[in-house]
Amino acid sequence: MLIAYIFYCFSQDLPDYKFLADYEPSVITRVHADDGSLLAEFAHSKRIFVPIEAIPKRVINAFLAAEDKNFYKHFGVDFFSLTYATFINIRNYGRSRRPVGASTITQQVAKNFLLSNEASIKRKIKEAILSFRIEHALSKDRILELYLNEIYLGFGSYGVATAALNYFNKTLAGLTYAEAAYLAALPKAPNNYHPIRKHDNAVARRNWVIKQMEKNNFISNSQAQKTIKKPLVVSTQTTINKSTGDYFADEVRRILLKRYGEKCLYEGGMLVFTTLNPKLQRIADKALRNGLIEYDQRHGWRSAIAKINIVPGWKNALAKVKKPPGLGCWRLGVVIKADNDNATIGFADGSFATMPYCEMKWARKRLKNQRFGMMPQSITEVLSIGDVVPVEIVKKNSYGKTYNKPTVALRQVPDVEGAILAMDPHTGKVLAMSGGYSSAISKFNRATQAWRQPGSSFKPFVYLAALENGYTPATQLLDAPLVLDQGSKLPPWKPSNYSNKSYKSSISYGLTPLRVGIEKSRNLMTIRLAESLGMDKVVQYAKLFGVVEHMEPHLSFALGAAETTLLRITSAYSMFVNGGKKIKPSLFNQIVNRYGKIIYRRDKRLCERCNIKTWDGGPPPKVHDNREQIIDPASAYQIVSMLKGVVQRGTGRAIASLDKTIAGKTGTTNNNLDCWFIGFSPDLAVGVFVGFDYPRTLGRNDTASSVAVPIFKLFMANALNNVVTPDFRIPPRIRMVWIDANSGRRINSSAPGAILEAFKPGTEPVDNYAIIDNKQIIISPAYPKQTEPTAAPIIGNGLGIY
Repeated sequence: MLIAYIFYCFSQDLPDYKFLADYEPSVITRVHADDGSLLAEFAHSKRIFVPIEAIPKRVINAFLAAEDKNFYKHFGVDFFSLTYATFINIRNYGRSRRPVGASTITQQVAKNFLLSNEASIKRKIKEAILSFRIEHALSKDRILELYLNEIYLGFGSYGVATAALNYFNKTLAGLTYAEAAYLAALPKAPNNYHPIRKHDNAVARRNWVIKQMEKNNFISNSQAQKTIKKPLVVSTQTTINKSTGDYFADEVRRILLKRYGEKCLYEGGMLVFTTLNPKLQRIADKALRNGLIEYDQRHGWRSAIAKINIVPGWKNALAKVKKPPGLGCWRLGVVIKADNDNATIGFADGSFATMPYCEMKWARKRLKNQRFGMMPQSITEVLSIGDVVPVEIVKKNSYGKTYNKPTVALRQVPDVEGAILAMDPHTGKVLAMSGGYSSAISKFNRATQAWRQPGSSFKPFVYLAALENGYTPATQLLDAPLVLDQGSKLPPWKPSNYSNKSYKSSISYGLTPLRVGIEKSRNLMTIRLAESLGMDKVVQYAKLFGVVEHMEPHLSFALGAAETTLLRITSAYSMFVNGGKKIKPSLFNQIVNRYGKIIYRRDKRLCERCNIKTWDGGPPPKVHDNREQIIDPASAYQIVSMLKGVVQRGTGRAIASLDKTIAGKTGTTNNNLDCWFIGFSPDLAVGVFVGFDYPRTLGRNDTASSVAVPIFKLFMANALNNVVTPDFRIPPRIRMVWIDANSGRRINSSAPGAILEAFKPGTEPVDNYAIIDNKQIIISPAYPKQTEPTAAPIIGNGLGIY
């Protein structure tokens, strides 16, 4: 009667246990790269839910042996084990021994899901009552499933599947008996059996579990003996490559959070398959870092990280110096000795290395406005004893000679920032994204979050608007000084080309084809063209391509004064190379919820005959192109051809040495605040941006050609290595005509300055005139003789010329 009364009293206010039948534990969201490798994990509690049917028997048996060998026999409370544990604890009372527990797996489920960890008789009674009720409501397999997926096993691991990955970098199916036994040893106190810090305790507890497995006939005696002899070796390597794609992964997190909410992201257990190409991402990271370091070193040395006294105990002092974020694989060293030609660098671990003069001669004195002094003539001009500096271990010098002793080079973390982004121009898949020098310095993603003026990289949209409205690449435009009225109480605007330092010194290039205007990035031609077209048309195309959603029709915006992001403008350039098809940039291929249902798919194209099991002799499968055609493909090819000229003859000509089919455009803003290069091959579009987070000049001589182009070139050199790049695809409505690049007139293909120009039917130059070829005056036979030859149309008179 007393027992019944106690059960009655304690069962009045128990929590509802019925939700366990439909309980869904919080599960980790896992993000994968395009090749299937794991990129990131998002969760409050890292857990991978595995149905009981998918958990191997050896894992189940290990936990049953360690925690509840009579699990499938009792009704929630194991009275035999409870009686035995009580006897043992009474016997051990006062002997400083750990109390023996007798909680069943069902009781642990009741405690973990419904009760607190309070150590009291009251809680134990409630736990027992709930265990009986849970056993009545749920199957044994369901109870065990809840337990194995909920239990905390250390190393940030919730559930056996996550623990298998974190400890052994394996799936559950790949665990050995020894590994399964170790996981089963952890529920009581994971910290007490840490595989590294408390290795001996961990092995002893694991071996106890193995013996329990043998005792309960889960394994044979011979298996137990072999398993006990195996060493306990855990994998200290994470399955996530945190050095690659960190900006990409964080952008994925932001998008998922906005689209699905915090609970779904951190507890919903989604499988996210992204578009990231790990190989291109590594190339992008390296190209951006190298480019920013090269720029930073070119502008001189800032200062040492710290200064310490070189006295006994200096190694401890060095170890206490805080490492600056973004140091990466570089080390902090201190100058122990220094003379004109060499310095001795000491490290906190007691090792030493030599820094020769040639590995620090870049360290000029840094002056104001990104100017710098003369190259130092000795090491002591820059470094003194006690200076703590970042260094990198180097094997060879700049001439390729191998050093025969430990050698380091002086380094500094750049204060300039930038971004690089690569995408598939046909689908919009973002293949690589690096939003800064290091995410350890700042999580701010300059590829997607930085709104900056694109400068001349916006000009192609002005020229495209012209090509869409009757102009041709050979249309001649006056390139000469001009003055424009800005309205009352405002001074007149006197734009100039970049090569002209002032309006008074502006050079008149005269009548110039549009092609030359974009190849040489002529500001005056662009302003005249925008005024001739009307800025409303330029605004229309900026919005159509998604470069700028809301742009005022001011002429200065034709030179790239409206702000945009690297992602937006790279996507817009992609639509040039894909023939004028509308694409939307995407970081996702597919998203699957915890139940295996696809909740997002990037590729929504219809495919006829894709589901047939075997070929029936009919036509092959056909995938419908559902991309919107936003401009004439002929216009798209014309602008691609003109941008190819930028690389061959214009401001991006440094890229031409790659000997690949590449087109693109530089962009440098006023006072050289920002530098851009947006370019593409036939199947890869890449954008580069460089600038300070708090805008200031990059230097009076630092333009896109010297800052952004080298980064783009390095990326393309590696990304297109051993890749054959065909020429850009020519649409049907294009006529290729040999013309003089400087005049726009027809010319013989062998004549100096001859280029193949793209024209829409009926717009090509029809003039026929004498040309000099092999010292003879001949009439080109390809065109009928005309009495009144005509040249390309001329634009430019009356546009505010003074």
